[in-house]
Amino acid sequence: MTLTPFHLAIPVHNLEQARSFYAGILGCSEGRSDTHWIDFNLFGHQLVCHQVEQKSTQNDNPVDGHNVPVPHFGVVLEMDNWKKLRDQLREHEVDFGIEPYIRFAGEAGEQATMFFYDPSGNALEFKAFQNIDQQLFQR
Repeated sequence: MTLTPFHLAIPVHNLEQARSFYAGILGCSEGRSDTHWIDFNLFGHQLVCHQVEQKSTQNDNPVDGHNVPVPHFGVVLEMDNWKKLRDQLREHEVDFGIEPYIRFAGEAGEQATMFFYDPSGNALEFKAFQNIDQQLFQR
């Protein structure tokens, strides 16, 4: 099966803050936009930020000793790209909800992960595996 890009639309409170965060900090190129939404290229996937007045509630779920925010989204990157993004976020002094670390160390599904929030409070997780083909869905 060929992997195709996903499309995800998320709520944001301020389009200019979203533009600064997704384009300026994460390095996403901007696609089409209007007065109430912006398309971004998020590592080859289509992310659309829609300006809304109210944010939905956030929950969390315990995973590997951390309270993981639900809902959340992100991209599984190659390890070198994950490290570059981690360093880039640190340079921009982005506050991590869950600091970058290796989850499930020495176990099936061992992965590098980090969580942070956009200016509207949307939770993002970016992760990487040493061997994505073997570990992504490993039990």
